[in-house]
Parts: sequence; structure tokens; C-alpha cells
Amino acid sequence: MACVSGVSAKVSVSARLDSVSVLMGKLTTLNLEVVQDKGKPGGFPLFRNADINKGYVGICGDSIELRTSYKADTIDLGSNRIQINYKVPLQAFDSGSYRLPEFVYVSESDSARSNALTLNVVPVNVTADDPIAGFAQVAEPEGKSVLDALPDWMVDYWWIIIAILLAIVAFLWGMRRYKKEGTVLKKKPEPTPYETAIKDLRELKAKNLWEQGMEKEYFTRLTDILRIYLARRFGINAMEMTSREIMDHLYSSDVKDKRDYVRQILSVADFVKFAKVRPLPADNIAAYDNVVRFVEETKPVPVVAADAEEGDGQNPEIKKTETKKGGES
Repeated sequence: MACVSGVSAKVSVSARLDSVSVLMGKLTTLNLEVVQDKGKPGGFPLFRNADINKGYVGICGDSIELRTSYKADTIDLGSNRIQINYKVPLQAFDSGSYRLPEFVYVSESDSARSNALTLNVVPVNVTADDPIAGFAQVAEPEGKSVLDALPDWMVDYWWIIIAILLAIVAFLWGMRRYKKEGTVLKKKPEPTPYETAIKDLRELKAKNLWEQGMEKEYFTRLTDILRIYLARRFGINAMEMTSREIMDHLYSSDVKDKRDYVRQILSVADFVKFAKVRPLPADNIAAYDNVVRFVEETKPVPVVAADAEEGDGQNPEIKKTETKKGGES
């Protein structure tokens, strides 16, 4: 198709298409003819500023692509003039009628515009049963990466997939821990009989029961603390025993030398609870102190010892934790 050339002082540009009507997706050629003085560099800014990695330039809202892999042939016209013929592959992917822009050519200080062209893109009418032939293979995506091999739903919802995987891992870990330890969360260390007794004694003292005339409640709680300690520390079922039965069990135990503490406590407590005798303040204090002494003097004592080996020339340090004596008043 003949085209009207743009006019400038020394440069002229004309444009034509091999076909003004093309099937969608098919290639045609855009011919650009430039006439200029010999020896002057020049070019189309449209292609000069294109991204080489993309391999094309989009026009008409990117509905039409001009390949940057065009060919350029030069013809000597004489009289110091040359003609440069650009053959640019053109491809359209949307059907419709498009008016191509004027193509600007710049040569040093001169420039010229080509004529505008119209291209009709015909849609491809096919059915599911029509054979596919005569079409180019699917091109590789630009900037291809590993993610291109993944389904779109996996790329779009990757954070949900990670959350689900983490939830599954946490569930499996929790089940394994539950089967092994009987609980998911780490068990809080159970307080020792000594720690429980000392804590309960301090709480009892802070209530000031006997100072308020509540001697029975005071001795009931005090003996309960002692009985619970005996049960947990020595395995004596003291909560179900009488005072005499407790004393008999202590006589055959490893702490029979501490029986006097327990005897004083239980004796005064029996008088207060059953005979309704009101003890003296000194008796209240002595009973409390004796419980504290009994607990302190019978608590488990860790002992770390090492026998020196003969002939090794070393004197290993033997560490022993001495039993704390004395009571809390």
C-alpha cells in the first residue's frame, strides 16, 4: 500500500504494511522507508528506547507488538543520498481496527514523521473440534522463574498453604508430645513436700488465727500441714491416723529422734480440739516452731561425694550439703 511520506528538510519517512488485514495472532511486516543524507546517523526513538530483554515494543495500548529483531537494508540513491528500508515484524493479539501512530525518525538535528496506517485484525473463529494448525508455538514467559511451574492458585494463596502446613506440623508435634508425656504443654514442676509445707506454714502465720482467739482453727490447720507433710515425705497415711498411730509409725522410722517435735504438737492440738482447752500464747508459738523444725530437719538433703582414687595424684573436692538446723519463729 503506497503511503504519503512525512516531510522535513532533508529526511523523509514513509510507512506501509504488507497486509492491511491480518488474522489475530498472525505475523505481518511493517515497512518503513527512510531517505536521508549519507553518513548521518539516525534511528527511530521508539526502537532505541525499547527493552531489549522483552524483544518487542507495544503500541495501540499494547494490543499490537512490533518486534525489535527487525532488518534494515541500505540502498545508495546517489547525490549523497541513501534509502534505509526497515522490515519490522508486527503481530496483533486483539481483534479490531487499529490506527497505527506516526513513526518518528531522528537524524542528528533533523527529524521526520511517517504517515499513519490502519490495521484490521480479524478474530479467529474456531470450535473445540477444530484442529490447530499454522500457529506459532506458545512462547516462554518473560523473566521466567521457578514459580512459573507452579499452579496459579498455589502462587496466589501461598501464605494460606504455609499456614496450613505449619498448623499440621504443630498438630503432629502436639500429638507426639501428648502420647509421650500425657500433655501438650510443658508440665509445671510439682512443689516438693518441703516447699508445700513451708508455704502453708507462712500463710498460716500471716492469718494470725490464735491472736484472734481462733485457737481451734489454728491447731486444726497446723496439724493438717504436718499430717500432709508426713504423708508426702514419708508415705505415712497420717490424715487417717490418730495421734498415737502417728507416733508409733515415727518410732519405727528413720526420724524417730524427731518424735518429740511431733508429740508436743499433737498433744496440744488434741487438748485444744477435743478438751476445748485454751492454750497459752507460748504453747501456740512452740507448736508452730516445732512444726517448722521438724520440716526443716527432715527435708531431703542432697549429698554429692566422690572418693579419691589411689595413685591419681588428685584430691577431688567433696561437697556436702549440711542439714539446716533451727526453726522459724
